[in-house]
Amino acid sequence: PHHLRHQWTDSTLINMYGITETTIHVTHQHVGITDLRASDDRAAAEGSEGQWGRRGGGTGTAPAIGTPLPNYRIHLLDQHLQPVPPGVPGEIHVAGGGLARGYHRRPALTAERFVPNPFHPDGERLYRSGDRARLLPDGTLEYLGRTDTQIKIRGHRIEPAEIENALTSVPQISAAIATEHDGRLIAYLIPNGDLPPTDQLRTHLASLLPAHMIPSIFMPLDALPLNTNGKLDRTKLPAPDSSRPELSSDYQAPTSPTEQTLAEIWSTLLGLDRTGIDDNFFDLGGHSLLATQAISRIRAAFKIELPLTAMFDRPTIRTLAIAITQQLLGDDSDAETYEEFEL
Repeated sequence: PHHLRHQWTDSTLINMYGITETTIHVTHQHVGITDLRASDDRAAAEGSEGQWGRRGGGTGTAPAIGTPLPNYRIHLLDQHLQPVPPGVPGEIHVAGGGLARGYHRRPALTAERFVPNPFHPDGERLYRSGDRARLLPDGTLEYLGRTDTQIKIRGHRIEPAEIENALTSVPQISAAIATEHDGRLIAYLIPNGDLPPTDQLRTHLASLLPAHMIPSIFMPLDALPLNTNGKLDRTKLPAPDSSRPELSSDYQAPTSPTEQTLAEIWSTLLGLDRTGIDDNFFDLGGHSLLATQAISRIRAAFKIELPLTAMFDRPTIRTLAIAITQQLLGDDSDAETYEEFEL
């Protein structure tokens, strides 16, 4: 934690990765005070909070877990038990003297998790950890979260831990959970002070993550729901509410029938109780598929042919209403020229 870093100026910290089935610790990463200071320096330059163990060319948003301890070996494999190239995420498979015999009286689970090592001729076994990592240029491992928490959004497989690590790089966020709800990516946030506006959060995430990994909805919580073992209970996360997100711009109500119709279309698609005429469609959680649906409903409501590009060129109700009004009046003199394209 940030508040402890400067209390151990003469100490070396060791970040260790381990699993019960491999007799606990498997890898280690030395994190000296020099590394912590360098992390703080990078954080100050980036305007974010430093992280432990960010070394060897990693993303800066996931923890480095270092290299295997003596008598252990790590294989990063794909779903077909084939090695993945350096830098590509794979599942951690552990080999070595610390592997357990299996699960007591659970032969099926033992066979699933403890598998023959295809790279060793003497009947050695591998333990399939269910954890994902990638090999960094300096030979250390970067931990990327669990394989069984992957979610699929609009055709993309997403590792929530990558989003959560990016979110907690924001100093005003102490913890974050990313999950899927009704086909949309939701981020639950535990604030550390006042949260930045949603559009600023999106801008920050866009510098770290691809577009399909940016949440549609950000929901602040007082605390994360936990089960009796003190672990996160995802089933008790609240459903997203319909409140308009906090943006940098204030809410501006529709002032014409055209703006009112557009606001109703947007609010329905985005699941919001209201939409301001100066709100950016994509800052409200919109994406390309929702933009396509919006254009279809706009064409039906106004009986006009408006291209999909209009949603990207005029992403607010105010600017889009101007284009629609000009087309309805047959006045395209001030309107931009659009061309249809194949999706």
